[in-house]
Amino acid sequence: MHIILVRSRLAAARSLTLGPGHLLMVGFLAATGVVLIAVALFYLTLRYSVEFKLPLLESALATVQEREARKAESFLRENLNAMAVKLGQMQAQLIRLDALGDRVSSLAGLKPSEFRFNENPGRGGAMTSSMPSQDLSMADFSRQLEALSRQMDNRTDSLGILETTLFDVRVKKRLLPTVTPVDASWSASSFGWRIDPFTGQNAVHEGVDFISDVGTPVFAAAGGVVISAEKHPQYGNLVEIDHGNDFVTRYAHASKLLVKAGDVVQRGRKIAEVGSTGRSTGPHLHFEVRYRGVAQNPARFLQAAAH
Repeated sequence: MHIILVRSRLAAARSLTLGPGHLLMVGFLAATGVVLIAVALFYLTLRYSVEFKLPLLESALATVQEREARKAESFLRENLNAMAVKLGQMQAQLIRLDALGDRVSSLAGLKPSEFRFNENPGRGGAMTSSMPSQDLSMADFSRQLEALSRQMDNRTDSLGILETTLFDVRVKKRLLPTVTPVDASWSASSFGWRIDPFTGQNAVHEGVDFISDVGTPVFAAAGGVVISAEKHPQYGNLVEIDHGNDFVTRYAHASKLLVKAGDVVQRGRKIAEVGSTGRSTGPHLHFEVRYRGVAQNPARFLQAAAH
């Protein structure tokens, strides 16, 4: 490459010849100059942006930070709302469990002081240095909350089944004839074989005779439905009550009937008055308990109630 230099001081023009080495050196110097200028400009930009806090950059950074803060707050709020709903559901379940536990305890015959559903059980223990405690993460807390909710649902179902079973048992017990039907101090004739007072023959007595005065109240030995309240040729004025589960009781020789067929009577309700109607030698109540039509010993039921 030839370069011709022409100056007014020179009498003649000069010619310079640049080879490839010279060109490379010039290119390298030019590139180095560009890099140095770029570094200097970048340094000046950072310095003045930090020292003087350029409004545009500061505004951009603030906008980005505010947007991220709003996203984080929205995410946290959604999680808190979901946990608040779950917590409200669990509190409602806990109230139902307390009420259900009280009913089950009552049906099971437990005293309130023996089992308190509305109080936290005592718990404790020492801190171990070998296994340090750890904070729960949000995900761990959500899983624990969900597992606890499922456990409470299962406990509610189990207690509901237990309550139904205990209630059925209690109802069946209340339908058993265990209430003494009349206020009498002694019975003249018990259940089983005896000498018949009319024929003098050995015969089976299918009930118990309670000696009492005429007009003494007669009570239902258990709750049930009156299936008969009428005059019978041998029993006299007779009341029959169906207690369900194939149990029937009879109240015979009454002087007065106070119920009629189809009436629903409660345990201990007055249904008649003692008399001496029908095949009777004097005022008394003839009381029978029948299971599937077969006479049972009433003393078994009355003694079970006493115990």
